[in-house]
Amino acid sequence: MALFSKKAGPTPLDGVDVVFADLDGIVYAGPGAIPHAIDGLNRAEAEGRRLGYITNNASRTDVSVAAHLTDLGLHAGADDIVTSPQAAVRLLGEKVPTGSTILVVGGEGLVVELEKAGYVVTRSSQDEPAAVVQGFNPDVAWTDLAEAAFALATPEDEGGIPWIATNTDWTIPRDRGVAPGNGTLVSAVHTAVGRLATVAGKPQAPIFHAAVSRFDASKPLMLGDRLDTDIQGACAAEMDSAIVLTGIDRPKHVLAALPHQQPTYILGDLRDLFDPYPTVRQRSDVTTVGDAKVRIDGPRVEILAEGSKDIDLLRAGAHAIWATGRQIFGFDVPERLYRDTFHRQ
Repeated sequence: MALFSKKAGPTPLDGVDVVFADLDGIVYAGPGAIPHAIDGLNRAEAEGRRLGYITNNASRTDVSVAAHLTDLGLHAGADDIVTSPQAAVRLLGEKVPTGSTILVVGGEGLVVELEKAGYVVTRSSQDEPAAVVQGFNPDVAWTDLAEAAFALATPEDEGGIPWIATNTDWTIPRDRGVAPGNGTLVSAVHTAVGRLATVAGKPQAPIFHAAVSRFDASKPLMLGDRLDTDIQGACAAEMDSAIVLTGIDRPKHVLAALPHQQPTYILGDLRDLFDPYPTVRQRSDVTTVGDAKVRIDGPRVEILAEGSKDIDLLRAGAHAIWATGRQIFGFDVPERLYRDTFHRQ
């Protein structure tokens, strides 16, 4: 375990050649940009780093996503967007031959990728599809879920067809708040048929490996707002990562992060990319980050010094808890430690 001191370390961007960013919750929420996101990403690019975007949202094409990013003030083309529909089509190719009929639950982003790969798209189980591919789209209706259930009635190990989900994010940040994501819709079909989908996107490592290969990245950094997709996937791909508190996961989630979901960095927003990241000192039972200090005393987490920055207090608390290897429900955690003072769109 690295030792921390009050002395600041390098910034999270030092040595990074490619910055990969999630979209929903990092760059935008709904149509609008998240505060400081555009300036932060443009600055990272201006300082010589390539930008790529890895998204589980299957509702739009890479072309339309790139156009949205351009409208927000970023420099992005379709090749800069790595999508879960692209990952789903790669996975589908291992199971079903090109030219097969595929039942789609989802939007244009999924349809376009399937048609580019040579598949025939249908919305009806009566067309005897060779597989079901399901992705998020805000216009998905009960009838779409019902058609998937009809097609998936027979388990795959009993001769049924494959079922691939682009992702299983439970929620998605929108301009008005947090809304149900694709995982909620996939769960509805699962409840009806008693089967589990094969997941193509985050947190599975292949979508990250595909991104690294496309950008020829040697030291990438993944920016995400979800521990269970963005950060877990980056960990699986052995990639440095930063949880950014502008989207879904909040301070209490960071404190509770499981070992395979613990990020390299904890950031309030993308301005923190350019600040020296404080090193942490762990001496006996006390963890210090900047001028914040937290002690583990058996089942109790004690704040010895709140420090001058809320983000450093959260970092100290997270590292103190993570270092024990114990899950958070075994601790008495003071509310101040997970008080949410960070902006969420």
